[in-house]
Amino acid sequence: MTWDVKLTKNTAKQIRKLPDDIKTRLHFLVQEISQLGPVRNNRLNYGKIRGTKDRHHCHLKKGAPTYVVVWRVIDKENKLVEVLYAGTHEKAFYGRFR
Repeated sequence: MTWDVKLTKNTAKQIRKLPDDIKTRLHFLVQEISQLGPVRNNRLNYGKIRGTKDRHHCHLKKGAPTYVVVWRVIDKENKLVEVLYAGTHEKAFYGRFR
């Protein structure tokens, strides 16, 4: 059974502003989460966000600028994940996701 991955309205707006190659990487990450689940240990700088429950992040591209994605598990039983942020590391504020 696959996971359902939703985007917040704000995240959908953020994605439209991303470079095409980053959009492609994000698409593959979303497909991977959908097929394999929210824990993506195979990803660059993947990790659970400290001090939170069921919130994760990983880098789509390192260097300058670094692009990151933040997502959370909404419902483990029904396998629902929500992408909260997609954009540059500099603009990501991990504290608001706690």
